[in-house]
Amino acid sequence: MLRKITLLYLVLLLGACSPASPTPVDSGIEGQVTIGPTCPVVQEGMDCADKPYQASFTVLTPAGDKVTQFQTDVNGAFKIALVPGDYILHPESPNVMPSAAEQPFVVLAGQFTRVDVAYDSGIR
Repeated sequence: MLRKITLLYLVLLLGACSPASPTPVDSGIEGQVTIGPTCPVVQEGMDCADKPYQASFTVLTPAGDKVTQFQTDVNGAFKIALVPGDYILHPESPNVMPSAAEQPFVVLAGQFTRVDVAYDSGIR
């Protein structure tokens, strides 16, 4: 009996320690990452369309504080839950190329904001 009471106490204690405002599941950002150009010289009949690109990102506040980091799937798609507010999407590039620009975005309550990212492959 004492064991059951102790277990119940621990469950209640852990429940009380949970964050007051958990990350919502109904708002955030989603998007697609691509890279291009994919061919050094475009020739007729050649498929040189931009391709999906797996990349890593950091989400920052406007003040530059890190909110979260994530990686897209292998097809360049992502969907990240965030509380409503203003943010900056910072592409993480290990080298000079490929590169992409930071993008400011706003998350509204109950919505996923679309943010597509185009990386420059550096191919010319």
